[in-house]
Amino acid sequence: MLYWLTEFSDGGDVFNLFRYITFRSGGAFFTALIFGFMFGKPLINILRRKQGKGQPIREDGPESHKEKQGTPTMGGLLILSALLVATLMWARLDNPYVWITLFVTYGFGLIGFADDFAKVSKNNTAGVSGKVRLAIGLAIAAIAGFWASSVHPEGLQYQLAFPVFKDTLLNMGFFFIPFVMIVIVGSANAVNLTDGLDGLAIMPVMIAAGSLGVIAYAVGRVDFTEYLDVHYVPGTGELFVFTSALIGGGLGFLWYNAPPAAVFMGDTGSLALGGALGAIAVATKHEIVLAIVGGLFVVEALSVIIQVLYYKKTGKRVFLMAPIHHHFEHKGWKEPQIVIRFWIISLILALIGLATLKVR
Repeated sequence: MLYWLTEFSDGGDVFNLFRYITFRSGGAFFTALIFGFMFGKPLINILRRKQGKGQPIREDGPESHKEKQGTPTMGGLLILSALLVATLMWARLDNPYVWITLFVTYGFGLIGFADDFAKVSKNNTAGVSGKVRLAIGLAIAAIAGFWASSVHPEGLQYQLAFPVFKDTLLNMGFFFIPFVMIVIVGSANAVNLTDGLDGLAIMPVMIAAGSLGVIAYAVGRVDFTEYLDVHYVPGTGELFVFTSALIGGGLGFLWYNAPPAAVFMGDTGSLALGGALGAIAVATKHEIVLAIVGGLFVVEALSVIIQVLYYKKTGKRVFLMAPIHHHFEHKGWKEPQIVIRFWIISLILALIGLATLKVR
């Protein structure tokens, strides 16, 4: 919205600053951060009053989690509110990639909100049917896939780009849409599975978002794409504003989610943020790189898939408990140990993902 102030610029005044994505990204970051600090405590108090017993704790979960009973959930509302205000204020609202990402983020946020609301109102961990969640999520992802393909440059439409082998494009045709559905829904659910310990999911989300934001900025500038030898996707640089707002809102949330958490993100936040990462990857033609920068989420999801399939086949378990962060809890690792070590792994993977921009 503030970009429109550039209409009053003669090229040498303060209004000219709003032309620069980097300036507006900084503004989005601090707007979301301040929003989180200002409204975090009031929102937590409202959630605590409305929810009573807070988020239901799984009976088959680690014993140490029983002491978390009564902690309010739906804290993702804080991140999503800060993200929306900052993005609408600082991003260019005539950019289709911004609206595609917002559509996916808040579409999955609504799914998560409905699930969280069902859990706290019924005081059990059942929530919304998994089939319903999946069906709605796939529909949102399909719309986003068609939408993104319609605004991609003609030479990149329905194409899958590869990191490192940068001259290689795979024309997937119609199958690109199912692929996008898998990427976005898979990303949303992988982040959701990771959100099991205080502070565990939000920092890796911010790290992945920061990496994807840098990629979006790079592929949206023709001079950068020529130097880095990656595909030019005009307009994606504006997603750097979105990811900056996400990081600001995420830090504001982490202030209250740090151990011991005063509020949980809930499916409201985890599904929305995971969907956002998937949407950015699709917009920038870096779907494969998402699996690297978000590698922690991939491992968490794979641990659940492996556990379920192996148990059905043999009646035995590969891990002491899935997702894998619970396995380490049962191994005797303290919660802060797991969280910080997983943060370190996320940072390493993000750096590897960014390195693919130049590796050839």
